[in-house]
Amino acid sequence: MTMEPYLALLLLGFLPSEAWRWIGLLIGRGLDEDSELIMWVRAVATALIAAVVARLTLIPPGALAGVPLWVRLAALGGGVAAFYLIRRSAFAGMIVGEAILVIGMLAFGG
Repeated sequence: MTMEPYLALLLLGFLPSEAWRWIGLLIGRGLDEDSELIMWVRAVATALIAAVVARLTLIPPGALAGVPLWVRLAALGGGVAAFYLIRRSAFAGMIVGEAILVIGMLAFGG
C-alpha cells in the first residue's frame, strides 16, 4: 500500500486550512464577542450557510437533482424543526434532515 495519496492529502488538504484555523484562534482570542465586527462576521457566516443550503435545496447538483423537490423541502423543514425542538442542536437538525432526505430518496426516487 502506497502512502503518497495520504501524504498529499495531509500536505495539500489538511495543513493549509489548519494553519488558518490557528491564526484565527490567535487573532480572535482578544476580541469582544459582542463587538459590532464580530456580530457582522457572524451574520455574514450565517448568510453564507443559508445561501448554500438554499442552493442545494432548490438547484441541486448531481444525484440530489433526482430527488423530488418536496422531499428536499421536507428534509429542510424537518431539520429546522429538529434544531429548534432539540435544544437548538445543529447536530440533531443535520441528522434528522439527512434521515428524511435518505428515506425520501429511497422511497420516492433519486
